[in-house]
Amino acid sequence: MIERYSLPDMSHIWSEEHKYALWKEVETLVVEAWVDLRVAPISAATAVRNTPEVTPSQVEEREAVTNHDVAAFVDVLSASAGQGGEWVHYGLTSSDVLDTAGGVRLREAADLLLDKVSALHQTVKAKAMEHRETPMIGRTHGIWAEPTTFGLKLANWAFELERDHRRLAAARRSVAVGKISGAVGTYAHTPPTVEAFVCQRLAIGIEPASSQITMRDRHAEFLQAIALTGATIERFATEIRHLQRSEVGEVGEAFRAGQKGSSAMPHKRNPIMSERMTGMARLLRGYSQVGLENVALWHERDISHSSAERVALPDACGTLNYMLEKFNRLIQNLHVDTARMQANLDGTGGLIFSQAVMLELIDSGLTRDEAYRIVQRNAMAVWEDGGQLRDRLATDPEVTLSSELLAECFTMKRFLRNADIVFERLAGSELDELTS
Repeated sequence: MIERYSLPDMSHIWSEEHKYALWKEVETLVVEAWVDLRVAPISAATAVRNTPEVTPSQVEEREAVTNHDVAAFVDVLSASAGQGGEWVHYGLTSSDVLDTAGGVRLREAADLLLDKVSALHQTVKAKAMEHRETPMIGRTHGIWAEPTTFGLKLANWAFELERDHRRLAAARRSVAVGKISGAVGTYAHTPPTVEAFVCQRLAIGIEPASSQITMRDRHAEFLQAIALTGATIERFATEIRHLQRSEVGEVGEAFRAGQKGSSAMPHKRNPIMSERMTGMARLLRGYSQVGLENVALWHERDISHSSAERVALPDACGTLNYMLEKFNRLIQNLHVDTARMQANLDGTGGLIFSQAVMLELIDSGLTRDEAYRIVQRNAMAVWEDGGQLRDRLATDPEVTLSSELLAECFTMKRFLRNADIVFERLAGSELDELTS
């Protein structure tokens, strides 16, 4: 991730310093496991545990010689440990360290993302409750459909975020695993008890049957969950972009004092953050494709996935982390123009109430086709010549409904009479239970 779109909390997780700290922890725990098995002396574990953190510059300098980053790290750590350093990396292959530390790092990244999905869910949920009775036009195909409320639109979003949370939580459980099983996963030089010792203390699972690496379908699943969460935010952002269009004007991103919407046109107030969300969601879909490509490796492993993961995993986590935080702030500060929503409702000429009239005509004894054509004929006249659908229907000799019943068809109450069930469901929607 470039600095512009990187936030400190996720950047720390993917920093070189944190990576080497996790590598050291894995190496140290393995030595401690050998001590536990009475193979290595306790002094060796103490020496490695007390060794200062390995720095990126130390690894870089040594890698200039080894042309292998893990080998360079091992050389630096073992030399720094002094006596006892010979037990560093004892019985291990590089991926024992890489993938086990990687499982910890992916768990940390997933936990941060889950917290932010939960925070966004709470923001959207609160905004939905606030606007549960704020009427607006529902649109399908970009065209007026029937009345709804802004709260119902947001409730729809909140439940989608709940599903995203479940998917991310499942992917977290899948990807947070390690392996200490050797060059081809046979435990040839380290017994399974070493692996169990290390992974238990790192609070991650164990790959039940590894090759030289943990299986990359796990990483693909994680990247898919990230991409799908990004697609969710993109859907919401696209809706905001449409509702902020000058011709609609029902919602808008906050516009702070001193902000400029255009370098050329002073009147502009553009949905720049929503547009940014759309662009970043495209990146996430690209990273998810990388994850799929990394699943099929040669035999027990090749390293075609390695270079791709160095980019895709931190960038995908960083991108979604940025999107979740920024979009949460966008929703918190979203300007909702309820007067414009009502004006747009009034400007439909009552066309959005057409189905209610058709159903009443059917109830009065007409066939569905007869009722449809009567309402459609009057609706098309309103589209073409203006006026109010209710007035045209009231003077149509084929419409035999009473004036009271016709008037009832043109009320918001009729269309929203059962909508409270959605908010009852939303009130019971909590995410804390889903992380276990």
